[in-house]
Amino acid sequence: MRDQKLSQSEDLVNGVVTFLGINLVWIFLVVWMLYGMVPVLVLAVLINHAISRFEFHQS
Repeated sequence: MRDQKLSQSEDLVNGVVTFLGINLVWIFLVVWMLYGMVPVLVLAVLINHAISRFEFHQS
């Protein structure tokens, strides 16, 4: 029973990561069209920094 819940959780994680990746692409494209490439790069650096901080606090 525990193995079944674990596999469902892994499937959900893959779906969530894919969904976030697709949404991130169109958000970057909209920001790029409205404001140019520099804000997209700044946003990417901020997201990378947030992920790194989250990863550091997890371990």
